[in-house]
Amino acid sequence: MLKTRSGLPKHCTYQPDRDGKQRVRFRRRGVSRYLTGIPWSEDFMRQYAAALEADQQQRAQVGASLRSVPGSFSSLVASYYVSPEFHDLKASTQRVRRNILERFRAEHGHRTMKDLQTTHMRKIIGDKASTPEAANNLLKVLRVVLNFAAGEGMIASNPALAVKRYKSRGEGTHTWAEKEVAQFAARHPG
Repeated sequence: MLKTRSGLPKHCTYQPDRDGKQRVRFRRRGVSRYLTGIPWSEDFMRQYAAALEADQQQRAQVGASLRSVPGSFSSLVASYYVSPEFHDLKASTQRVRRNILERFRAEHGHRTMKDLQTTHMRKIIGDKASTPEAANNLLKVLRVVLNFAAGEGMIASNPALAVKRYKSRGEGTHTWAEKEVAQFAARHPG
């Protein structure tokens, strides 16, 4: 067992509690707990071993629920994330696409893609009709990802290409009234 500079076992540090008393805290990969007793004593080491065991159990469970079935939409998304097409995007675009895809993946990731048709895409996009911009964003991202799938030979053709976008019902840009212009000028002189 390795000692740290503080004389405590690895992954342990002294931390002051809310009363200012120094306590020993175990921290490793999301497992965080206070250990009681004198460091290196038998009771302390039992708690330390339990904390290490909790860390091992947590590591064993990481990704267990995210394992993809080959041919599923979830496996397609995982392949897309490591592709050059995804890595060539700006970080902000990657973040937006990942958010959209992860929401979609949570609902439909278990479905296989071999029988995916345009009617399925229309139904999926149609379920978001109450939020037309969200539906259009999902459609845009699905077109890109399914083009990637067609290029990789995962599907024969892209079924999202035939799906039409929703019309945007925006009211346009608001024109400022004199009162708003004066308020802006007062707040930002010069």
